[in-house]
Amino acid sequence: MSNLVGNFSKDSLKKWLFLTFLVVALSFLLSSVGFAQNNTSDHYGIYSIIPPALALILAFATRQVVPSLFLGIVAGGIISGNYDIVGHYLIPSLGSPDYSKILLVYLWFLGGLIGLWTRTGGAQKFALWASKKMVRGRKTAKLFAWIMGVVFHQGGTISTILAGSTVRPVCDEAGVSHEELSYIVDSTASPIATLVPFNAWPIYIAGLVAGTIPLIPDQQAGVNFFFKAIPFNFYAFIAILFTFLLSIEKLPFIGEKMRKAIKRVKETGKVNRDGARPLSSDELTETEIPDGYNSSILDFLIPLGTLLGIGVIPKFIVGKLYIPQAFMFAVISAILVALFKGMSLENVIDAFVDGCKGVTIGAIILGLAVTLGNVSEGLGTAAFIISATESIIIPVLLPAIFMLICMVTAFAVGSSWGTYAVIFPIAMPLAYSINPDPTFIIICFAAVTGGSIYGDQVSPISDTTVMSSVATGTDLMDHVYTQIPQASVAAGIAMILYTITTAILC
Repeated sequence: MSNLVGNFSKDSLKKWLFLTFLVVALSFLLSSVGFAQNNTSDHYGIYSIIPPALALILAFATRQVVPSLFLGIVAGGIISGNYDIVGHYLIPSLGSPDYSKILLVYLWFLGGLIGLWTRTGGAQKFALWASKKMVRGRKTAKLFAWIMGVVFHQGGTISTILAGSTVRPVCDEAGVSHEELSYIVDSTASPIATLVPFNAWPIYIAGLVAGTIPLIPDQQAGVNFFFKAIPFNFYAFIAILFTFLLSIEKLPFIGEKMRKAIKRVKETGKVNRDGARPLSSDELTETEIPDGYNSSILDFLIPLGTLLGIGVIPKFIVGKLYIPQAFMFAVISAILVALFKGMSLENVIDAFVDGCKGVTIGAIILGLAVTLGNVSEGLGTAAFIISATESIIIPVLLPAIFMLICMVTAFAVGSSWGTYAVIFPIAMPLAYSINPDPTFIIICFAAVTGGSIYGDQVSPISDTTVMSSVATGTDLMDHVYTQIPQASVAAGIAMILYTITTAILC
C-alpha cells in the first residue's frame, strides 16, 4: 500500500510541518481579529471559504490530498471555535449514514468484488472477449469505455464504479492511458444521469424546488420542470460530446497534461506516469488465479448481471433503485460462482480481503472529504458564496452567473447534490423575482444543474472524482489536472450558450 500514499522525505516532512504550523497560526489569528463582526446567522463571512479553499490549494500545489484535507478540517475547527475536531467533526461525519453507505457499498463491496474478479480472472476473460468483439485498438477501446459510461448512467459513484471496473482491463490491454480513461468515466456519469434521468435525480431536485415559486407548487411539478429543463442542460451535452470526440481522437482541444499522457502511453506503453500514486493498489491489479482454477467470462458476467439486475431493473418495475442490496448480492454471487467452480474458501476470502485493502486510501480520502463538507456546511461556505455574488444581477446574464456560482460552490464542497440543496431554494425565487417567464426559469434551472455537475466533476474532494480514480487505477491529482481543461472549455461554451439563449428566448 505504500505506493498509494507515497513516502515523505525529510524535506517533505519539514515542509508539511511548517504548513501545519502556518495553517493553525493563521486560523487562530483570523478567528480572533474582528471575527465576531463578520459572523452572520447563515455564514461566517469571508472566513467561510478558508477551509475548502485551503484544502484545494494545498492539494493542487502538493498532490498530497490526505494531509491537505485534514489541514482544511483543522482550519475550519479553529475558525468556528470547535477545537475538538475529532469529537465535533470527524466522529459525526464518519459515523453518518451517508459515509457508512459509502464505506460499506462503494468501497468494501466494490473492493471485494474487484478483488474477486482479479482472483478468478473474470475481468481478464471479459477483456479478451470484448477485444475480439469490438476493440481493435486505442480508439475502439476508448469508444467502448464511452459506451459503457452511457449505459451505466445512474449517475455519480455507481456509474464510475460500473463503467470503470468494466472497461479498465480492456483499455489497459489496448494501451489507453489512465488519465484518458478516468476522464471518460467521470464525464459520462453525472452528465448522462441528468439527461437520461431514470434515477433518483429528478425526485431529489424536485423536493428542493417544490413550493419555491408559483410555477413549481409541488414535487410532481418539480419533476416535470426537471424534464423540461433537459434540452437546456448545455454543460451535460457538451461534456458527453467532448468525451466522445476524445474517444475517437477528434477532440479539437486537449489540455497540455492530457496531451502528454497520450504521448507517454503511445511511446512507452505506460498507462500511468512515473511516480504516480494510483488510488487502487496491487491487490486490485495483479492477477493471482489459483492453480487448477478454470477462469471464464461467467466469473465476470454473473456478478455484473446481478448488480445490474437488482440495482437498475427494479427502477422500471417498482420505481426504486436498490443499489446497496445490488452490490451485496453481486459480491455473494461472485463468491458462489468461485466456490461452485472449485476455488477454495480460503482463496475466496483472501481475494475479498485483498480487494478491500486495495481501496483503503479511497476510504480515507472520502472520509476526510465528507468531514470537510460538513465543516463547510457549518461555516456556511455555500451561503457566503451566494450572498457575495447575488448583487451582480443582469437578467440576461443570470443563468451564466448561476452556473458560475454553482461551479465554484460544488468545486469547493465537492458535491453536486449538496450544492443543489443550498442553491436551488435561493436561485428559483431570485430568478422568478427578476423575470417570471417560465422559459427564463427553466433556463436558470438547467444552469444550476449543469454548473453543479461541473464543480463536482473536477473537484478533488468529490466522491465521483475519487471513485473514478479508484475504478480506473489513476492518480487522483493526475485525473483532476488532466480533465479540468476539457471540462472548463465545455463549461465556458455552456455559459455563452446560456447568455445567447436567454437573450433570444427571454
